[in-house]
Amino acid sequence: MRNKLTIYNTRSRKKELFIPLHAPHVGMYVCGPTVYGDAHLGHARPAITFDLLFRYLTHLGYKVRYVRNITDVGHLEHDADEGEDKIAKKARLEQLEPMEVVQHYLIRYHQAMDALNVLPPSIEPHASGHIIEQIELVKEILDNGYAYVSNGSVYFDVPKYNKDHHYGILSGRNLDETINTTRALDGQEEKHNPVDFALWKHAQPEHIMHWPSPWGEGFPGWHCECTAMGRKYLGARFDIHGGGMDLLFPHHECEIAQAVAAQGDEMVHYWMHNNMITINGQKMGKSYHNFINLDEFFNGTHPLLEQAYDPMTIRFFILQAHYRSTVDFSNEALQAAEKGLQRMTEAVDNLERIIPSAASSVDVKSLREKCYEAMDDDLNSPIVISHLFDGARMINNIAAGNATISQEDLDELKGTYRLFLYDILGLKKNTGSDEHRETAYHKAVDLLLELRMKAKNEKDWATSDKIRNALVEAGFEIKDTKDGVTWRLNQ
Repeated sequence: MRNKLTIYNTRSRKKELFIPLHAPHVGMYVCGPTVYGDAHLGHARPAITFDLLFRYLTHLGYKVRYVRNITDVGHLEHDADEGEDKIAKKARLEQLEPMEVVQHYLIRYHQAMDALNVLPPSIEPHASGHIIEQIELVKEILDNGYAYVSNGSVYFDVPKYNKDHHYGILSGRNLDETINTTRALDGQEEKHNPVDFALWKHAQPEHIMHWPSPWGEGFPGWHCECTAMGRKYLGARFDIHGGGMDLLFPHHECEIAQAVAAQGDEMVHYWMHNNMITINGQKMGKSYHNFINLDEFFNGTHPLLEQAYDPMTIRFFILQAHYRSTVDFSNEALQAAEKGLQRMTEAVDNLERIIPSAASSVDVKSLREKCYEAMDDDLNSPIVISHLFDGARMINNIAAGNATISQEDLDELKGTYRLFLYDILGLKKNTGSDEHRETAYHKAVDLLLELRMKAKNEKDWATSDKIRNALVEAGFEIKDTKDGVTWRLNQ
């Protein structure tokens, strides 16, 4: 088992050698979607980022328990303490049961993830299905003196916790800074301090989603679910907790405080956060009213889009940037990703047409190790892709007759692309009817070129030139080499 992987730990603010606490088992918890609307490009980035990590850890030989939660209660309008539950609000406006809203958008989320070739997690728990665990967590925090009851709600006492521990250990904020930046919201009079956050909220009569508790009818605060479900499925201490950078504060900061207040120490060894996708420099998200649904990308139906984009183009676009860097959306960037992915897949297709020689004039053995080194360096997917493009140029040189490759090296090259392009980066070729059309298209072109070769052998130059000219006019590039003929469709 390789053991060179370094991960940037948000908690320590540096790259750390990944040594799982329970090797060879890895526990990984990632904050999943709040299912009250269609998934957008911002949802795709954490899904693809942690899918990449899941795939790579599995490839390295670890047994990974990957938990990705579904938030279907407690995620309120305005902030995590006040306002109306987003799912309950949508249910009320559309006269639906809240779980109808959840089910509808969860199905659509799964369809989008399938299209992006995101592997399903090991466990996908719902917050609404773990109310008991969240109540027990609140009881522990109360018993340890770090929470208080107020008008049927329970709040975490941040200043008291900060005296014994450090609130802000993940985000780097101090308590005074947090207090000064806390917004004035309705219901603040229930709190001892504006920075305190809700562990359990008293349900008003009009609130649809509520459960019985020792403090009356209510519902859990948003921060409770991940702490409670992470502990249930991964234990009191587990390896990786991840999500988008926007969750670092207050959500993940509050999770650390809850865990320490409940059990006396932190639960998570490595914290990982992917950066944001922006549009014109601003975060893309529902609250900013500038988001583009994934279905709109796939179908090209949003006014900001110049065309439809294949799910694999979206995946490739995201992987071309390091997960900790910001990605700014533009049609130009997506179109460049589309062309780049096409060049890559055309080169891989050329591997099947190459006739091996007795010896190689190219070095293929270093490619695999370079890709491993990039992945081991904090999942550096853009560097992996750059190495694969270097390999693609080598493949095209071989296909054009400018270099040679042995059967052994050809098999090595095929294996490297199969491993890194498809298994680890998670890209895939067209499937279903698209794959059928692609196969038929390749066979038709190959048949025409066979007829052309037959005409050339028979010195029927008129027919040979007619076929070649027709293919060139249709946009194909035809190259005659000493080992045969190669072709590609120009953009």
